[in-house]
Amino acid sequence: MTKQRTLKQSFSLEGKGLHTGINGRITFNPAPDNHGYKIRRTDIDGQPIINALAENVTSTARGTVLSKNGIQVGTVEHALAALYACEIDNCLIDINAPEFPILDGSSTLYVRKIKEVGVTLQQTERVYISFPRKKIKVMDEVSGSSMLLLPDDHFNIECHISFDSILLKRQNARLEDLSDFTKDFASARTFVFVKEVEHLLKSNLIKGGDLDNAIVIYDQLMPQEELDRISDLMDIKRKDASKLGYMMNKPLLYANEPARHKLLDIIGDVALVGYFIKGKIVANSPGHRINNMFARAIRKQLNVSTEADMNIQQPKPSHFYWNCP
Repeated sequence: MTKQRTLKQSFSLEGKGLHTGINGRITFNPAPDNHGYKIRRTDIDGQPIINALAENVTSTARGTVLSKNGIQVGTVEHALAALYACEIDNCLIDINAPEFPILDGSSTLYVRKIKEVGVTLQQTERVYISFPRKKIKVMDEVSGSSMLLLPDDHFNIECHISFDSILLKRQNARLEDLSDFTKDFASARTFVFVKEVEHLLKSNLIKGGDLDNAIVIYDQLMPQEELDRISDLMDIKRKDASKLGYMMNKPLLYANEPARHKLLDIIGDVALVGYFIKGKIVANSPGHRINNMFARAIRKQLNVSTEADMNIQQPKPSHFYWNCP
Protein backbone atom coordinates (compact mmCIF):
# COMPACT_ATOMS: atom_id res chain seq x y z
CA MET A 1 0.00 0.00 0.00
CA THR A 2 1.12 3.57 -0.64
CA LYS A 3 1.24 5.59 2.54
CA GLN A 4 0.61 9.31 2.72
CA ARG A 5 3.73 11.45 2.87
CA THR A 6 4.75 14.72 4.44
CA LEU A 7 7.99 16.66 4.70
CA LYS A 8 10.62 15.38 7.10
CA GLN A 9 11.25 18.94 8.30
CA SER A 10 10.37 22.53 7.47
CA PHE A 11 12.15 24.66 4.89
CA SER A 12 11.87 28.29 3.79
CA LEU A 13 12.48 30.39 0.69
CA GLU A 14 12.33 34.13 0.14
CA GLY A 15 11.61 36.29 -2.88
CA LYS A 16 9.30 38.77 -4.55
CA GLY A 17 5.86 38.06 -5.89
CA LEU A 18 5.51 38.10 -9.68
CA HIS A 19 2.45 40.34 -9.71
CA THR A 20 2.62 42.32 -6.45
CA GLY A 21 6.39 42.74 -6.41
CA ILE A 22 6.19 42.33 -2.62
CA ASN A 23 8.99 40.41 -0.93
CA GLY A 24 7.85 37.46 1.16
CA ARG A 25 9.08 34.48 3.11
CA ILE A 26 7.40 31.13 2.52
CA THR A 27 7.83 28.14 4.82
CA PHE A 28 6.71 24.60 4.08
CA ASN A 29 5.96 22.57 7.20
CA PRO A 30 5.21 18.91 7.91
CA ALA A 31 1.51 18.26 8.47
CA PRO A 32 -0.50 15.34 9.93
CA ASP A 33 -2.31 12.59 8.03
CA ASN A 34 -5.29 13.70 5.91
CA HIS A 35 -4.33 17.37 6.30
CA GLY A 36 -3.88 18.08 2.61
CA TYR A 37 -2.43 21.41 1.49
CA LYS A 38 -3.28 24.45 3.60
CA ILE A 39 -1.89 27.98 3.41
CA ARG A 40 -1.52 30.20 6.49
CA ARG A 41 -1.09 33.98 6.18
CA THR A 42 1.27 34.64 9.06
CA ASP A 43 1.33 38.40 8.42
CA ILE A 44 -2.36 38.83 9.25
CA ASP A 45 -3.94 38.91 12.72
CA GLY A 46 -5.23 35.49 13.68
CA GLN A 47 -3.06 33.88 11.00
CA PRO A 48 -6.01 32.74 8.85
CA ILE A 49 -5.73 29.46 6.98
CA ILE A 50 -6.95 28.88 3.43
CA ASN A 51 -7.61 25.35 2.20
CA ALA A 52 -5.87 24.80 -1.14
CA LEU A 53 -8.96 23.53 -2.97
CA ALA A 54 -10.37 24.40 -6.37
CA GLU A 55 -13.54 26.02 -5.06
CA ASN A 56 -11.47 28.56 -3.10
CA VAL A 57 -9.94 30.00 -6.28
CA THR A 58 -11.23 33.55 -6.78
CA SER A 59 -8.99 34.80 -9.60
CA THR A 60 -7.11 33.21 -12.49
CA ALA A 61 -5.66 36.36 -14.08
CA ARG A 62 -2.13 35.26 -15.00
CA GLY A 63 -1.94 33.07 -11.91
CA THR A 64 -4.05 31.19 -9.40
CA VAL A 65 -5.38 33.11 -6.39
CA LEU A 66 -6.96 31.42 -3.37
CA SER A 67 -9.20 33.33 -0.97
CA LYS A 68 -11.19 32.90 2.24
CA ASN A 69 -13.20 35.57 4.04
CA GLY A 70 -11.53 38.32 2.04
CA ILE A 71 -8.00 37.04 2.74
CA GLN A 72 -6.13 35.88 -0.33
CA VAL A 73 -2.83 34.47 -1.52
CA GLY A 74 -1.71 34.43 -5.13
CA THR A 75 0.55 32.61 -7.60
CA VAL A 76 0.32 29.34 -5.67
CA GLU A 77 0.59 27.04 -8.69
CA HIS A 78 4.37 26.57 -8.97
CA ALA A 79 4.78 25.57 -5.35
CA LEU A 80 1.74 23.27 -5.42
CA ALA A 81 3.04 21.62 -8.60
CA ALA A 82 6.28 20.85 -6.76
CA LEU A 83 4.47 19.34 -3.77
CA TYR A 84 2.14 17.28 -5.96
CA ALA A 85 4.86 16.04 -8.31
CA CYS A 86 7.04 15.07 -5.34
CA GLU A 87 4.01 13.17 -3.99
CA ILE A 88 3.66 15.14 -0.78
CA ASP A 89 0.15 14.58 0.55
CA ASN A 90 0.16 16.86 3.57
CA CYS A 91 1.79 20.26 4.03
CA LEU A 92 1.08 23.47 5.95
CA ILE A 93 2.46 26.43 4.03
CA ASP A 94 3.21 29.66 5.92
CA ILE A 95 3.48 32.87 3.90
CA ASN A 96 3.96 36.41 5.22
CA ALA A 97 2.87 38.15 2.02
CA PRO A 98 -0.13 38.18 -0.35
CA GLU A 99 1.71 36.17 -2.99
CA PHE A 100 4.08 33.22 -3.18
CA PRO A 101 7.61 34.14 -4.35
CA ILE A 102 8.12 33.76 -8.08
CA LEU A 103 11.81 32.84 -7.59
CA ASP A 104 13.13 31.98 -11.08
CA GLY A 105 9.65 31.58 -12.59
CA SER A 106 9.56 27.79 -12.30
CA SER A 107 9.15 25.05 -9.67
CA THR A 108 12.77 24.00 -9.55
CA LEU A 109 13.81 25.71 -6.30
CA TYR A 110 10.73 24.35 -4.52
CA VAL A 111 11.52 20.85 -5.75
CA ARG A 112 15.17 21.17 -4.77
CA LYS A 113 14.28 22.06 -1.18
CA ILE A 114 11.76 19.22 -0.94
CA LYS A 115 14.46 16.80 -2.06
CA GLU A 116 16.94 18.29 0.41
CA VAL A 117 14.76 17.94 3.53
CA GLY A 118 13.27 14.58 2.50
CA VAL A 119 9.91 13.03 3.24
CA THR A 120 8.30 11.02 6.03
CA LEU A 121 5.90 8.15 5.42
CA GLN A 122 2.71 8.46 7.46
CA GLN A 123 0.28 5.92 8.87
CA THR A 124 -2.71 6.51 6.61
CA GLU A 125 -3.02 5.01 3.14
CA ARG A 126 -3.14 7.41 0.23
CA VAL A 127 -6.41 7.54 -1.71
CA TYR A 128 -6.15 7.74 -5.50
CA ILE A 129 -9.22 8.77 -7.49
CA SER A 130 -10.03 7.49 -10.95
CA PHE A 131 -12.99 7.42 -13.33
CA PRO A 132 -12.63 4.18 -15.32
CA ARG A 133 -16.04 4.42 -16.99
CA LYS A 134 -16.25 8.16 -17.51
CA LYS A 135 -14.59 11.04 -19.31
CA ILE A 136 -14.55 14.47 -17.71
CA LYS A 137 -14.29 17.33 -20.18
CA VAL A 138 -14.54 21.08 -19.86
CA MET A 139 -14.41 23.64 -22.67
CA ASP A 140 -14.15 27.41 -22.89
CA GLU A 141 -16.20 28.45 -25.89
CA VAL A 142 -14.63 31.92 -25.93
CA SER A 143 -10.96 30.90 -25.98
CA GLY A 144 -11.37 27.45 -27.53
CA SER A 145 -9.43 25.88 -24.65
CA SER A 146 -10.34 22.40 -23.45
CA MET A 147 -9.33 19.94 -20.74
CA LEU A 148 -10.11 16.24 -20.82
CA LEU A 149 -9.59 13.50 -18.24
CA LEU A 150 -9.50 9.99 -19.69
CA PRO A 151 -9.32 6.67 -17.84
CA ASP A 152 -5.78 5.42 -17.28
CA ASP A 153 -3.90 3.39 -14.71
CA HIS A 154 -1.51 6.23 -13.82
CA PHE A 155 -1.30 10.02 -13.91
CA ASN A 156 -0.01 11.48 -17.21
CA ILE A 157 -0.54 14.62 -19.27
CA GLU A 158 -0.51 15.72 -22.89
CA CYS A 159 -0.34 19.49 -23.30
CA HIS A 160 -0.83 21.35 -26.58
CA ILE A 161 -0.47 25.12 -26.88
CA SER A 162 -0.92 27.50 -29.81
CA PHE A 163 -0.32 31.25 -30.17
CA ASP A 164 -0.56 33.75 -32.99
CA SER A 165 3.18 34.35 -32.89
CA ILE A 166 6.04 33.77 -35.29
CA LEU A 167 8.23 32.70 -32.37
CA LEU A 168 5.69 30.58 -30.53
CA LYS A 169 3.11 28.98 -32.78
CA ARG A 170 2.36 25.41 -31.73
CA GLN A 171 4.15 23.39 -29.09
CA ASN A 172 3.47 20.11 -27.35
CA ALA A 173 4.70 18.59 -24.11
CA ARG A 174 4.03 15.21 -22.52
CA LEU A 175 4.54 13.97 -18.99
CA GLU A 176 4.51 10.17 -18.91
CA ASP A 177 4.74 9.87 -15.13
CA LEU A 178 5.05 12.19 -12.12
CA SER A 179 8.55 10.84 -11.57
CA ASP A 180 9.59 12.67 -14.77
CA PHE A 181 8.65 16.08 -13.40
CA THR A 182 11.84 16.90 -11.51
CA LYS A 183 14.16 16.29 -14.45
CA ASP A 184 12.03 17.41 -17.39
CA PHE A 185 9.50 20.01 -16.20
CA ALA A 186 10.33 21.60 -12.84
CA SER A 187 12.74 24.13 -14.38
CA ALA A 188 10.37 25.34 -17.13
CA ARG A 189 9.73 29.06 -16.61
CA THR A 190 6.64 31.20 -17.00
CA PHE A 191 6.51 33.37 -20.11
CA VAL A 192 5.11 36.66 -21.36
CA PHE A 193 4.92 38.47 -24.71
CA VAL A 194 6.34 42.01 -24.83
CA LYS A 195 3.12 43.15 -26.56
CA GLU A 196 1.19 42.14 -23.41
CA VAL A 197 3.42 43.87 -20.87
CA GLU A 198 1.91 47.36 -20.84
CA HIS A 199 -1.64 46.05 -20.47
CA LEU A 200 -0.58 43.71 -17.68
CA LEU A 201 1.17 46.53 -15.82
CA LYS A 202 -1.92 48.74 -16.19
CA SER A 203 -3.95 45.81 -14.78
CA ASN A 204 -1.75 45.92 -11.66
CA LEU A 205 0.06 42.71 -12.61
CA ILE A 206 3.69 41.56 -13.18
CA LYS A 207 5.15 44.27 -10.92
CA GLY A 208 7.79 41.73 -9.91
CA GLY A 209 8.49 40.43 -13.41
CA ASP A 210 12.00 40.71 -14.80
CA LEU A 211 14.42 39.03 -17.18
CA ASP A 212 15.51 36.54 -14.50
CA ASN A 213 12.10 35.08 -13.63
CA ALA A 214 10.30 34.84 -16.98
CA ILE A 215 10.74 34.04 -20.63
CA VAL A 216 10.11 37.36 -22.41
CA ILE A 217 9.08 37.00 -26.05
CA TYR A 218 9.56 39.90 -28.48
CA ASP A 219 7.70 38.71 -31.56
CA GLN A 220 6.25 41.87 -33.14
CA LEU A 221 8.41 44.76 -34.31
CA MET A 222 7.69 48.10 -32.67
CA PRO A 223 9.36 51.52 -32.74
CA GLN A 224 12.52 51.74 -30.65
CA GLU A 225 10.92 54.43 -28.49
CA GLU A 226 8.01 52.16 -27.63
CA LEU A 227 10.21 49.19 -26.72
CA ASP A 228 12.41 51.50 -24.65
CA ARG A 229 9.35 52.79 -22.79
CA ILE A 230 8.15 49.25 -22.04
CA SER A 231 11.66 48.25 -20.95
CA ASP A 232 11.74 51.22 -18.61
CA LEU A 233 8.35 50.28 -17.20
CA MET A 234 9.73 46.81 -16.44
CA ASP A 235 12.98 48.31 -15.16
CA ILE A 236 15.02 46.14 -17.52
CA LYS A 237 17.88 46.85 -19.91
CA ARG A 238 16.85 48.36 -23.23
CA LYS A 239 17.08 46.11 -26.29
CA ASP A 240 17.41 46.66 -30.04
CA ALA A 241 13.84 46.96 -31.38
CA SER A 242 14.89 45.78 -34.84
CA LYS A 243 15.72 42.27 -33.60
CA LEU A 244 12.90 39.88 -32.78
CA GLY A 245 13.63 37.12 -30.30
CA TYR A 246 13.78 36.21 -26.64
CA MET A 247 14.82 38.99 -24.27
CA MET A 248 15.42 37.19 -20.95
CA ASN A 249 18.87 36.81 -19.39
CA LYS A 250 18.94 33.02 -19.42
CA PRO A 251 18.27 31.34 -22.79
CA LEU A 252 15.59 28.73 -23.35
CA LEU A 253 16.26 25.50 -21.48
CA TYR A 254 14.14 23.51 -23.96
CA ALA A 255 12.83 24.32 -27.41
CA ASN A 256 9.32 23.72 -26.01
CA GLU A 257 9.88 25.35 -22.60
CA PRO A 258 6.62 27.37 -22.79
CA ALA A 259 4.59 24.18 -23.36
CA ARG A 260 6.44 22.49 -20.50
CA HIS A 261 5.60 25.41 -18.23
CA LYS A 262 1.92 25.22 -19.19
CA LEU A 263 2.04 21.54 -18.21
CA LEU A 264 3.67 22.51 -14.90
CA ASP A 265 0.82 24.96 -14.29
CA ILE A 266 -1.73 22.22 -14.96
CA ILE A 267 -0.21 20.07 -12.23
CA GLY A 268 -0.26 22.97 -9.77
CA ASP A 269 -3.89 23.76 -10.54
CA VAL A 270 -4.98 20.10 -10.56
CA ALA A 271 -3.37 19.72 -7.13
CA LEU A 272 -6.39 21.74 -5.94
CA VAL A 273 -8.58 18.67 -6.55
CA GLY A 274 -7.24 17.48 -3.19
CA TYR A 275 -6.42 13.93 -4.28
CA PHE A 276 -3.89 12.14 -6.41
CA ILE A 277 -5.43 11.14 -9.72
CA LYS A 278 -5.19 8.05 -11.88
CA GLY A 279 -5.96 9.24 -15.39
CA LYS A 280 -4.72 10.89 -18.56
CA ILE A 281 -5.16 14.64 -18.96
CA VAL A 282 -5.31 16.03 -22.49
CA ALA A 283 -5.03 19.82 -22.49
CA ASN A 284 -5.52 22.10 -25.48
CA SER A 285 -4.50 25.74 -24.99
CA PRO A 286 -4.66 25.48 -21.20
CA GLY A 287 -4.57 28.39 -18.79
CA HIS A 288 -5.38 28.97 -15.15
CA ARG A 289 -9.04 29.71 -15.83
CA ILE A 290 -9.82 26.47 -17.62
CA ASN A 291 -7.48 24.55 -15.32
CA ASN A 292 -9.63 25.67 -12.41
CA MET A 293 -12.85 24.86 -14.25
CA PHE A 294 -11.42 21.39 -14.81
CA ALA A 295 -10.39 20.88 -11.18
CA ARG A 296 -13.82 22.03 -10.03
CA ALA A 297 -15.49 19.62 -12.45
CA ILE A 298 -13.50 16.72 -11.01
CA ARG A 299 -14.37 17.74 -7.45
CA LYS A 300 -18.02 18.13 -8.42
CA GLN A 301 -18.04 14.61 -9.82
CA LEU A 302 -16.61 13.33 -6.55
CA ASN A 303 -19.14 15.27 -4.50
CA VAL A 304 -22.19 14.09 -6.44
CA SER A 305 -21.10 10.46 -6.31
CA THR A 306 -22.59 8.55 -3.39
CA GLU A 307 -20.89 5.81 -1.41
CA ALA A 308 -23.02 3.33 -3.32
CA ASP A 309 -21.78 4.74 -6.61
CA MET A 310 -18.16 4.41 -5.61
CA ASN A 311 -16.33 1.14 -5.92
CA ILE A 312 -13.29 0.83 -3.68
CA GLN A 313 -11.26 -1.80 -5.45
CA GLN A 314 -8.62 -4.07 -4.11
CA PRO A 315 -5.46 -2.21 -5.03
CA LYS A 316 -2.78 -3.24 -7.38
CA PRO A 317 0.56 -3.51 -5.62
CA SER A 318 1.35 -0.17 -3.93
CA HIS A 319 -1.92 1.51 -5.05
CA PHE A 320 -5.22 2.26 -3.35
CA TYR A 321 -7.86 4.33 -5.10
CA TRP A 322 -11.51 5.18 -5.49
CA ASN A 323 -13.13 4.22 -8.76
CA CYS A 324 -15.94 6.64 -9.44
CA PRO A 325 -18.46 5.96 -12.20
